[in-house]
Amino acid sequence: DFAAAMERMRRIRAHIASEDSARRYRDELGVDVHLGEGRFLDGESLEVAGRRLYFRKAVIATGARATAPPIEGLSEVGYRTNETIFELVARPRRLGVIGAGPIGCELAQAFRRLGSEVVLFDQAPQILAREDADAAAIVQARFVQEGIRLVLDAKLEQVLRRGDEKILRVSHAGGHEEIAVDEILVGAGRAPNVLDLGLEAAGVEFDPRRGVEVDDHLRTTNRRIYAAGDVCMDWKFTHAADAAAKIVVQNALFFPSKRLSSLVMPWCTYTDPEIAHVGLGEGEAAARGVAVDIHRVPLHEVNRAVTDGEEEGLVKILVRRGSDRNVGATIVSAHAGETISELTLAIVAKLGLGTLLGVIHPYPTQAEGIKRAAAAHARSRLTPRLARLLSGWMALRR
Repeated sequence: DFAAAMERMRRIRAHIASEDSARRYRDELGVDVHLGEGRFLDGESLEVAGRRLYFRKAVIATGARATAPPIEGLSEVGYRTNETIFELVARPRRLGVIGAGPIGCELAQAFRRLGSEVVLFDQAPQILAREDADAAAIVQARFVQEGIRLVLDAKLEQVLRRGDEKILRVSHAGGHEEIAVDEILVGAGRAPNVLDLGLEAAGVEFDPRRGVEVDDHLRTTNRRIYAAGDVCMDWKFTHAADAAAKIVVQNALFFPSKRLSSLVMPWCTYTDPEIAHVGLGEGEAAARGVAVDIHRVPLHEVNRAVTDGEEEGLVKILVRRGSDRNVGATIVSAHAGETISELTLAIVAKLGLGTLLGVIHPYPTQAEGIKRAAAAHARSRLTPRLARLLSGWMALRR
């Protein structure tokens, strides 16, 4: 029942939205709330709904909005974004999704499972191009298995309306094609909300595409004004904005000692299976010149995954060569977002794989994949000379 599923989603969203509501901040947390469009008048004051407010410190946290690629006819024909797609009350029989990043992939799979025929378009040769290639390949195979049509390494040339249908004209390796759908969802990027804020008057430099310019302390070019979240950061996650807000509070109200670069930022793409990541990936490690050893554990070697029938996945851990220090990890599993926190903690607390190997994991759990990777690293450090010594010692003990 598509309508019932969407109604449940809207009900849950309304319930959890109260945590960040203006009413809660006003009534429970004692914050003075002024509702209305805000605009800086100069470097020490702003106007909200016709009222001038002066500040010693200010923070810009206006977030970002969904954007659409410049495809001929797209705006005229109409499309939905992750902000408007949940207004649907009837299931579209055919859905075209532009953009195979996290948002596009999450919603493409969700609508496919709700019964829509889904076509997913992207100019990259694989989905989730910014994720670990091994991880993305697992999710891509699942999409194909579930019947999502992937049109990759493609260029959308035009969108037009033909009766009740929306037609996407696309060119790809197989030639040119017209694909008809009933709804179009755009999940191809976000733009920071920086326009019409009076940032120029406040002496705050910004770029319409990249957002507000900040230093590592999240200060803008006006040292009295800070910024946090999607409006200024590459990490466009709710939990990243929350962590940045804590930095701003510390630096603006107390001592400016907290740095954005000190954060260890995990993230998760909520497909099925999920992809969770923290730290360096293979490509980033190579670009930075960081030599690493890589330990992979496919989930079909983890007993809980086998028991659950969730064998399509992996645990991949990158270790700085010559040490047991974890510098990055990727997990693909049904609950990867839950499991990645153990490896995030290890990076934050500078705990090596030797420590993780000594942690007792309940059996059976999918987190045992981490322990197996740690064990593989321990075995890799067993040199031939050490192996001979160990063999000789065990012979003496017989």
